[in-house]
Amino acid sequence: MICMSSLITIRNWPRAIAHIDADAFFAAVEQSIDPKLKGRPIATGAERGIIAAASYEAKAKGVKRGVSISEAKVLCPECIFLPSDYETYSIYSKRMFSIIRRFTPVVEEYSIDEAFCDLTGLRRLYRTDYRGIAVKIQHTIERELGITVSVGISLSKSLAKLCSKFRKPKGVTIVGGRKIHLLLERTALDAVWGFGPNTVALLEKHGLECALKFVERPKSFASGLLGKVGREIWMELRGECVNKVLDGVYSKQVSISKAKTFTPPSSDKNIVWARALRNLESACIKARRYALAPRRIVLLLKAQDFSMRGDEKKIIRPTSSTNELVPALRDIFEAIYRPRILYRATNIILYNLVDASPSQFNLFSDPDKLLRNEKLFAAVDDAASKYGKHAISFADCADLKEQHSGSRGRRTWRRSNRDKGESDRKYIGIPFLK
Repeated sequence: MICMSSLITIRNWPRAIAHIDADAFFAAVEQSIDPKLKGRPIATGAERGIIAAASYEAKAKGVKRGVSISEAKVLCPECIFLPSDYETYSIYSKRMFSIIRRFTPVVEEYSIDEAFCDLTGLRRLYRTDYRGIAVKIQHTIERELGITVSVGISLSKSLAKLCSKFRKPKGVTIVGGRKIHLLLERTALDAVWGFGPNTVALLEKHGLECALKFVERPKSFASGLLGKVGREIWMELRGECVNKVLDGVYSKQVSISKAKTFTPPSSDKNIVWARALRNLESACIKARRYALAPRRIVLLLKAQDFSMRGDEKKIIRPTSSTNELVPALRDIFEAIYRPRILYRATNIILYNLVDASPSQFNLFSDPDKLLRNEKLFAAVDDAASKYGKHAISFADCADLKEQHSGSRGRRTWRRSNRDKGESDRKYIGIPFLK
């Protein structure tokens, strides 16, 4: 029997949006390529000394992302620590998305291990309900890749994302329109996609205890308190699909961040500068891939004691050409670098991103030089696609690998067992089984 006072909508399935989330993805991939690791506590991130991902067996012992390796060893002495193999994770990610596309053509690759997809109208095609479709997707991914996923299905992306987190791992949670209020009643404010700590604190000050209490307030309340974002979250939680599923790679980039922890830590100014410059190269490669350009650049330097110094600078002309951003990066670096301090990480953030095309010139620009820069880095990107990332790099980074390649963690299995013609930067797209 339905409680009409709590009912949000009587339309049960005007649309069906699924959120598919891989379970402990990085760790699951490692267990997939090495069956001896299945059922054992493992964690990745050994090359940095900080846990990047942990299997559910390790999580049960308290090993979590961001915990140091030394602390994790105390929590779980039997845990196996592995270096992160992002090349293989990326291949598994692409395969997972290709499997999902067998079931529906509209798939939004939201991150390396999660996707949204539109299942509306597919029940007749597969002659089953939405739960049946979710189970088919789950079983296919597990059979072909050896990893598990959790699936949430509801009327909007926000609701589907809540559902997928509800029963992990390998869970399926389906919430139709007439049961939205039951889900929201059991959802804490800090679990809502888009609500940060400050927003949660603000809502609690207005007497709200859960997501249901938020959507029971009028739309004007959400809009007046939180603006456009708050209004859209309010609508999504009520089952209105404001944010459509966009086929392809999610590209709504607010910022681009590239960080690198290096070992051993260094106080050598040239080495630290080279690390920052390499981060800038990586960030610009990604910006060019999405045809974006930053208006501001941030540099952060992290010391061995985990203290951090940073600063930012406004860019005169938004650009993704690396050499145009180097002077701004150098200015920040000279201002925040301190000699005789051991540094362990650098981080570059490009933000206030705008569309990079067509080219925009100001009064004092040299159009010919700027167009040459664009052609230059188009050639750099073309070389990277053929010979690997950073095949062409700044001279300041030339000796980076030889001097500070990192010695804390051992090399991944794939890096130690290359096929004929492979190098550290160029692989065939197959993760070899051990």
